[in-house]
Amino acid sequence: MSLGIKKGDTVVVTTGKDKGKTGRVLSVQRDEGRVVVEGVNVVKKHRRRRSEQQQSGIVDMPAPVHVSNLALWCAPCKKGVRTSVQVNPDKSKTRLCKKCGNQL
Repeated sequence: MSLGIKKGDTVVVTTGKDKGKTGRVLSVQRDEGRVVVEGVNVVKKHRRRRSEQQQSGIVDMPAPVHVSNLALWCAPCKKGVRTSVQVNPDKSKTRLCKKCGNQL
């Protein structure tokens, strides 16, 4: 399944409790169709102490979000946009904003 979102992209949440938040993609789980976004869908995880140096307690960490709830962020448009793919003469591909044509 082609997700259209890569690690390091800036995305905006389109639905759910974090609707409207933007963040950078930390990791992509292609087989599940989920993406971990910085500062979005933050959950509390109870951590157990595994060694003498580690500290136990409650840690805030981002949980994965389904890719259908995200859109790529276009800085000139200042909103989440749909994308198109342009094949260059040297066979490399670039993603473009469908609204303004800016390279993402």
